[in-house]
Amino acid sequence: MAELFNLGDLIDPDADLDKIALIDLKDPQAPHQYSFRDIDDSANAVARGLRARGLERGDRVAILSSNRMEFLAAYFGTMKAGLVSVPINYKFPANTVDYILRDADIKLVFVDAENAAKTPVEFDAIEFGPQFEEFCDPGPFDAIHPEPGEVAMFLYTSGSTGRPKGVPLTHEGHIWVVQQRTKKRPDPDHRLIVAAPLYHMNGLAISKVAMAAHLCVVLLPQFTAPAYIKAVETYKVTWLTSVAAMMAMVVREQELLAKTDLSSVRIVRMGSAPVSQQLVDDLRAALPDVEITNGYGTTEAGPLVYGPHPDGVKQPEVSIGYPLSKETARLVDGDNLDANQGVLHCKNPSLTPGYHNMPEKMAEAMTEDGWYITGDVMRRDENGFHYFVGRTDDMFNCGGENVYPSDVEKMLERHDDIEQACVVPVPDDIKGFKPVAYVVARAGATLDETIVKQFALANGPAYQHPRTVTIMATFPLTGTNKIDRAHLTKTAIDALAK
Repeated sequence: MAELFNLGDLIDPDADLDKIALIDLKDPQAPHQYSFRDIDDSANAVARGLRARGLERGDRVAILSSNRMEFLAAYFGTMKAGLVSVPINYKFPANTVDYILRDADIKLVFVDAENAAKTPVEFDAIEFGPQFEEFCDPGPFDAIHPEPGEVAMFLYTSGSTGRPKGVPLTHEGHIWVVQQRTKKRPDPDHRLIVAAPLYHMNGLAISKVAMAAHLCVVLLPQFTAPAYIKAVETYKVTWLTSVAAMMAMVVREQELLAKTDLSSVRIVRMGSAPVSQQLVDDLRAALPDVEITNGYGTTEAGPLVYGPHPDGVKQPEVSIGYPLSKETARLVDGDNLDANQGVLHCKNPSLTPGYHNMPEKMAEAMTEDGWYITGDVMRRDENGFHYFVGRTDDMFNCGGENVYPSDVEKMLERHDDIEQACVVPVPDDIKGFKPVAYVVARAGATLDETIVKQFALANGPAYQHPRTVTIMATFPLTGTNKIDRAHLTKTAIDALAK
């Protein structure tokens, strides 16, 4: 394989460029297939178009769109040209999109028709469709060789606790990620399905790996469980990529699953959120012979913190893996820098050089010796595997006891009839805070508040038991397909005030 040096130039020119690289389902009634040659030519045409437009090296170019081939062409082409790609969550409200465009000093916006109205008129915008085709300048293009530490892209955090933070990420850092993830070459016949949004690390990172490893991607514009399941059958997908909440919605489609041929699936890979044993068991029932793995990453430290055990010990299904090395991950509890349970600190080549325009925030997130403080509490088992416990900013105190919502959720999800649980705190005059729970029942099960409360009191400490329980058909999701805890917390507090 040719040497990688530019994050936009991942396709191996010596491989079979006529192999199908992408099946774009933005219009499921008229799917479109693209070869690796098509993707590379489109990225080159974008790079040439940007240069013809007068944009200069280091200028920032936004993408505001649902998943589609043109998103990837714009993403890769921008970086090929030595510019900085800035994918933006199109589910953000218009005022947040406006803030990001100004914060990042965006020079040009690639946008789909559905989101064009969110782009302020003073920004130069190219709409996917005829305008995009006219913008593109077909022809060869030699990708720019970045300088050491040169930024390739910005990803913006969700902003759930304030304004989104711009996270610059470098060419060399994320080429390292791609190289690490393709060291063990995946089987060339793999077909991956990507339905997580490309503005988020999860979908974006696996798409880059697929391009570098010469694998085919089946790309959905956005996630719905029925469309996801149907696409797996139709296109003989072998590798499911997702976050846990997506898979939880898939396994609830029992009637559809029962009449769908999913025999092509060999790997289920989840990331970006904790995975429960109940979800793993339900996946095993639906897909009995597949390899199920759970991953972990952050925007700031990249998608590659954990890997396989060096001695070949099998990864437990709800573990997030074994640290790549002691030099790249550590658990910290106070002054103990090698704790069995503590806050995860990361240091690796893909670590951001610092938040854009927010040096004070980066100072808070970094230790003096250069480790990024994730805020995620992990525990280590006897074999060295790590497990997610909870977030330090999710933890609350109930009557003098520290409560991690994740601990309560795992306990509740041991109930045979509970598919998912989400626990949030509400203020209490006596306890400080108290836990309340939202649960989704397994398909066909009957649950009520009393059953859940009794189970909690029988299986956990009294201070953990949820004071109220709400049964829901599904959980609300954020733009990155994680459970929307902020929404559920507000709902719980509003209900308490009534």
